[in-house]
Amino acid sequence: MHHSITKALYDMFPREEKGDFFHAYLYLKHLNHFMYHALKASGSKPKEPESDLGDDVDDLLGAMVQGIAETAASRDTSTYHAKVVQLKDALQLLCQKQDITLEPPETVIPYQQARSVILQNPDSISVGECACRAAAEESCLGEGERDVCLFVGDPHAAFVREFNPKFRKITQKDAMALLEDAHAKGFVHCAYFKKDIGRRFVAICNCCSCCCQGMKAWNLFGGAIPLLAPSGYLCEIGDDCNDCGVCIDACHFDAIRTDEDTDRCSIDKEKCMGCGVCEEVCPTEAISLRREPSKGDPLDLAELLELPPTP
Repeated sequence: MHHSITKALYDMFPREEKGDFFHAYLYLKHLNHFMYHALKASGSKPKEPESDLGDDVDDLLGAMVQGIAETAASRDTSTYHAKVVQLKDALQLLCQKQDITLEPPETVIPYQQARSVILQNPDSISVGECACRAAAEESCLGEGERDVCLFVGDPHAAFVREFNPKFRKITQKDAMALLEDAHAKGFVHCAYFKKDIGRRFVAICNCCSCCCQGMKAWNLFGGAIPLLAPSGYLCEIGDDCNDCGVCIDACHFDAIRTDEDTDRCSIDKEKCMGCGVCEEVCPTEAISLRREPSKGDPLDLAELLELPPTP
């Protein structure tokens, strides 16, 4: 079994990119160690990993992190990035029954190095521990609550659960229920794309601004390091707002403030990523999302493939 799964991962890469196989192998097998090096490189003080891989593997993982950092300043060169997705669009990535090969336009995925949605065996989904939260000094989720990262489609979903003890197989139905639970808890759904895993969509992470490296870097540098692309939506606050402040506390992008002139909450349109967390938590249902061309287009499979929407 090990051999066939490893071969499937190797065969995914074209001849001229076979070197990326080794990056994929190390990343998927040692995801927690990879994230430890990523947090350490960012100046954080992450928890030491549970196991010792030895200096040689650690050096390789450190070099991988450095390579990602060196390419991260531009959407043309970035090799590891994410698209913020609304709940309904994230659910579509988890419920497909047929293989999909899709090259979304740049208005959807504004990156050059990793932009394809290729779902082979889309019902092959692996769930496991969020490596960012596992490495964080103080995590918003306890040790038994961190299984919120979903690898979708083969060969990477099969590989990660075969070689990484932190991951296990999950059904599409259970994956969708997990996603809905994460949404109710106020997490942001991010569809991650990685050049070193076939230049494609690989996973949905349910992220927070306190632990997750991509969101922390986005907020810290004000979007100057383009690790995230907005969902394609922008939130609007209607007349029913009573300035209770629930949405202000829930926003992971610090995009909502109280407008002193109106005594209502207001949106910083530059910071808003259209994740929908504020819409979910608003007790007066005063918040809604609308399409916003300046934020790009959504990663909406039904729209892109002209499929019927998810029921």
